[in-house]
Amino acid sequence: MSKARKAGLLVVVVALALVITTGVRDAWFSQLYGHWHNQWYGNQAPDKNIWLPDYKAVIQAKPVEGVTNLSGIAYDYDRDRLLGITNGEPMGIVVLSRDGDLLGRYPLIGFEDTEGIAYIGGGRVVIADERLQQLDIVTLPDTPAPIHVEQAQFVAIGVNLSPHNKGFEGVAYDRANDRVFAIKERDPRQLYSVTGMLASMGGPLQIRIKDLTSWVNRSVFSRDLSEGYFDPKSGHLLLLSDESANITELDGEGNFVSILSLRSQAGDLKHSVPQGEGMTMDADGDLYVVSESNLFYRFSKTKNAQVTAAE
Repeated sequence: MSKARKAGLLVVVVALALVITTGVRDAWFSQLYGHWHNQWYGNQAPDKNIWLPDYKAVIQAKPVEGVTNLSGIAYDYDRDRLLGITNGEPMGIVVLSRDGDLLGRYPLIGFEDTEGIAYIGGGRVVIADERLQQLDIVTLPDTPAPIHVEQAQFVAIGVNLSPHNKGFEGVAYDRANDRVFAIKERDPRQLYSVTGMLASMGGPLQIRIKDLTSWVNRSVFSRDLSEGYFDPKSGHLLLLSDESANITELDGEGNFVSILSLRSQAGDLKHSVPQGEGMTMDADGDLYVVSESNLFYRFSKTKNAQVTAAE
């Protein structure tokens, strides 16, 4: 038996052992297949793929002081900063450094159930409202200040509404195509693309909504969907799952590429991410995850990066 096949078999055995010892039952066979596929075949397109197995945690479970109920995170590439969003009281957008330090707040006044956030350029963000199953676009003031719901422009997609508040949990943005990905958590898991929102704010109304749920059903091995990020360099979409504690990479056609476990038993995390709710990447390719209520993680491909972890 070749070394590659032995390694692949070892991954299967270890993953199966984790299933047995940790009690993980949700979509376990499919997740096992995803990890096995990464190990068996490797990165078939290193010049194109994000390739999640290469990422290592360099900041682990750092509490963001003064913040609770972090439910999403985005990278503001215009100002090289992170924007988190909180759900509950107080509801707002928080400015974070790339090390997870609080720098400022934009209180959100009158909003319903803010869960996801994506930066779309020019000081604007799109916010996913779970209860209303709505996408709100707001412009951030030059300096942190309150933002009122009346200032938002929105698109509501009242399809397959859940009686258990399992609506739009996450949002991602493809700026090259002015395409917003709206991510429905579960019951059922769904993925929509909404094209033309930004262009329609300054021109004729030309919005196209497309159901991409087939991508999720075919290629995402998880029970729920918490957040997404569209990578402009590769054209690939990342999808985060809270309940299954993983991140999945899909290519531009919705095909499975790679998977990263957020469980301590499967990687270099000292403790599993308890409730992964938000995810984004920065211009350097570092990957960020936030977990309720206020935990901050950074993953990097830099092998010699200094690792810090909360005790």
